[in-house]
Amino acid sequence: MDTVKQTTLKGSFSLFGKGLHTGLHLTVTFNPAPENHGYKIQRIDLEGHPIIDAIAEKVSDTQRGTVLSSGDIRVSTIEHGMAALYAMGIDNCLIQVNGPEFPILDGSAMQYVEKINEVGILEQNAPKNYYVIRKKIEIKDEKTGSCITILPDEEFSITAMCSFESKFINSQFATLDCTNNFAKEIAPARTFVFVRDIVPLLEANLIKGGDLDNAIVIYEREVEQEKLDQLADVLKVPHMDAKKIGYIQHRPLMWENECTRHKLLDVIGDMALIGRPLKGRIIATRPGHTVNNKFARLMRKEIKQHMVQAPIYDPNEAPIMDNIRIRELLPHRYPMQLVDKITAIGPTSITGVKNVTSNEPFFVGHFPQEPVMPGVLQIEAMAQCGGLLVLNQVEEPERWSTYFLGITDVKFRQKVVPGDPLLFRVELLHPVRHGISSMKGYMFVGDKVVSEATFTAQIVKNK
Repeated sequence: MDTVKQTTLKGSFSLFGKGLHTGLHLTVTFNPAPENHGYKIQRIDLEGHPIIDAIAEKVSDTQRGTVLSSGDIRVSTIEHGMAALYAMGIDNCLIQVNGPEFPILDGSAMQYVEKINEVGILEQNAPKNYYVIRKKIEIKDEKTGSCITILPDEEFSITAMCSFESKFINSQFATLDCTNNFAKEIAPARTFVFVRDIVPLLEANLIKGGDLDNAIVIYEREVEQEKLDQLADVLKVPHMDAKKIGYIQHRPLMWENECTRHKLLDVIGDMALIGRPLKGRIIATRPGHTVNNKFARLMRKEIKQHMVQAPIYDPNEAPIMDNIRIRELLPHRYPMQLVDKITAIGPTSITGVKNVTSNEPFFVGHFPQEPVMPGVLQIEAMAQCGGLLVLNQVEEPERWSTYFLGITDVKFRQKVVPGDPLLFRVELLHPVRHGISSMKGYMFVGDKVVSEATFTAQIVKNK
């Protein structure tokens, strides 16, 4: 069981351009950040250089992009940059911008990806904090017909399906099965706008910086020649024949479904605001920033309810250690051997199983009328798992023994009773030094934490 580590940038990079909605000349700088920092955005043009956490609850507007707010401080059009960070596996980054939005650049995420590759990615020491999807989670918008669903999967993947209410563009779908393909298949996809939407956007004081260098313009409903000429003047392009339906652009489409690929890109950018990388498959039907944000908020509530996730346990898989091997490593015997098998083990973590039966000897006195597993034995079971983790790191583990030195932060959250299948997850808090190890242990029944503790142990070579 290899532990995937958090990452940040090896160095800083900056990108320059105009804001899509404000038309301002802007600079955004992406900087390395420490472990467990997450994504934060800093307005360096304002007094005090205020920082906004890039999380779903901070989204205040989704009309034509994702807008983060903290009080009166706003930052908009962040989704392309956030998508690049998330898809490239960057966990920690401080983003500085000298205005109220990120520059639109060419309307895609490609320049962000290129800069990330240029400066490089730095692996950090802390483990990457994946949230693993264990059940179907879904949100729907009955008014728009939008729906976002996430299903269990071993990795992160996404499919977007779009219907544009246009006779010119058919219903489309796009899929990203692996984030390793993001740079090639999704990042270059440009934002787009329909001619019919341009006037309302201008009237809303938006897209002041929009042009054919940063957006695909779609003319799919015939309008009067005079109106089209006026829009051409606004876009600073030559006048066109109002009867000729099609794309208005400087360069051709990269893919027939480029618009849907861009919608998929936006979904990834909005999922970055969940605050943890996901393992699951997203199916986004008619996605948009509004429903994307509703889903991201729902996911954050789900994560808060399951901050610590139970290990995935398949009883059909052969254990890493069975009870015979455990007896070879630990001195405990009946009735004090409290781990039945080890299902996974790595350099810094271990998972184990104990099946609690009605025949456990401690139930005779604890309590006969209401059998409950003693809390001290729950801690002992976690500690035995921890001992196996530490012994796995030494040569000739059979010649070593482990001893408790201290227990802190003990919590019992739910009774353990006959019939409960216990899952243990124990993690090293620090590397083993001079035979001393510090560990954090959790015990689960189903997907609920029933007890937890932090403990210190010593290993001694005495055989």
